[in-house]
Amino acid sequence: MLELRNVSYGVAEEGQNIEIIRDLSLIIEDKKFVVITGPNGGGKSTLARLIAGVIKPTSGQILLDGEDITEKSITERARLGIGFAFQQPVKFKGIRVIDLLRIAAGKQISVSQACNYLSEVGLCARDYIEREVNSSLSGGELKRIEIATVMARKTKLTVFDEPEAGIDLWSFQNLIRIFEKMREEHKDSSIVIISHQERILNIADEIIVIADGKISRTGSVQEVLPALLGTEAAVDACARLTME
Repeated sequence: MLELRNVSYGVAEEGQNIEIIRDLSLIIEDKKFVVITGPNGGGKSTLARLIAGVIKPTSGQILLDGEDITEKSITERARLGIGFAFQQPVKFKGIRVIDLLRIAAGKQISVSQACNYLSEVGLCARDYIEREVNSSLSGGELKRIEIATVMARKTKLTVFDEPEAGIDLWSFQNLIRIFEKMREEHKDSSIVIISHQERILNIADEIIVIADGKISRTGSVQEVLPALLGTEAAVDACARLTME
């Protein structure tokens, strides 16, 4: 279980402290598929980075299974089982896909095992296993390889920051299928996704709405989504989905 207690995060700007996250408290239960949404600039991606340990809160506590991890780095949190998938996946010149999967797994997995992870995310293993993780891969391919590394790591909790960003409609449709599969088959881990997309919101166990650095609403899809679809943020999200 992940718990945030009275977490705030601010940055200095022109001599003033600008609060992005404001005294925010939430609990993410084990084995849950949670989607965090809300208007642009509301603090969603900042919250994702706070959970992952990319940045540290100005005040408050972050606990994992009762252990205070507030001051732990992203590497230390990764060792404890927290994974983080960036909005734009990192490229690694000179590193092959199989190398990346072995690094993620933390052991010398076989080619067959690596191929199984790639197959789970809809990639033909023989076409990708020896390829370098560089700009020759499309945004959608990089996203799926990144998800395969998450599976190889067997994380306790994984945070995806707007996984739909920068990918085409075909890749997005495949991404939805992958998340649906993860939700059904990987029940021992929790997934947190930062997203505007209605199709991702629809498969959540819980939706958390953040605006102005605070939680404005939380609940099931049935409790939250109907009201959310009437907001300006949701209308904008639907319009973007139509354009993709």
